[in-house]
Amino acid sequence: MFSSLKLGKVFGIDLYVHGTFWLLPLLVLFSGLDSSVGELVFELLFVFAVFGCVALHELGHALAAAAYGIRTRDITLYPVGGVASLERMPERPGREIAVALAGPAVNVIIALGLFIALVVGDSAFELSSVSGGDVIGAFLGRLLIANVFLTAFNLLPAFPMDGGRVLRALLSTQMPRVRATETAVGVGTVMAVLFGVAGLLLPKLSLLAVAVVVWMLGQTELAHVRAEGRRRRIERQERDFFSEPAQASADDDRADRRFTGLAWNTTYGVWVQWVNGVPVRALPR
Repeated sequence: MFSSLKLGKVFGIDLYVHGTFWLLPLLVLFSGLDSSVGELVFELLFVFAVFGCVALHELGHALAAAAYGIRTRDITLYPVGGVASLERMPERPGREIAVALAGPAVNVIIALGLFIALVVGDSAFELSSVSGGDVIGAFLGRLLIANVFLTAFNLLPAFPMDGGRVLRALLSTQMPRVRATETAVGVGTVMAVLFGVAGLLLPKLSLLAVAVVVWMLGQTELAHVRAEGRRRRIERQERDFFSEPAQASADDDRADRRFTGLAWNTTYGVWVQWVNGVPVRALPR
């Protein structure tokens, strides 16, 4: 029903705007029917500037993932935020934390840059009210606050938001990844309920939308992680069945450690390549 508009490529990553995104500027226009043309233009430019920062936030995730050899299919902007479609999330806790925090780090850098611009140009803003200096100052100030809000909001432990991914990564150092994901999704569900209640009481449609998106994306990723866990468990059972006990024990240890590298298989007398605890191929003799 709603197609996406491709804006171009950034660092080789396709950037899209989902069709539903345009509901946001339309809402701004309808809510400001009593405002002047200048005020409407100001609000529309502010919305586009904020989502420019959101796009840079997602690009931060994508570039951090690329540092670990993970490709990003595309970045898409929606009315409630942006999504960087990574081929996968790194399973090592340290790497997952780095990718998760890369987005908020971009917003921190933008906020610091805006703060420096406001401090350095303070006198110029005060002296140029006729030429629109006050308007520029107000615009940059609101954009600074928006980036601070984006940083804080994304660091909430509501999986699959950035803070929730950091929580999952920290938990996975103490428990299996599936259980860590279940716990993080549980915390995210509680946060989604709080968003929903706040959206009903205030009332704020945006909070209701965020609540639904957080819950749905959390459940989707939990299902994916569980399916991956079942697949690995079946592979381990097959290895146990077809391998000698000593070899099976060594393979289990490599799977538990998410071993990546080459290992000698004593049963078949071949070198086996492992990637993240999974044997992928035997090297020819």
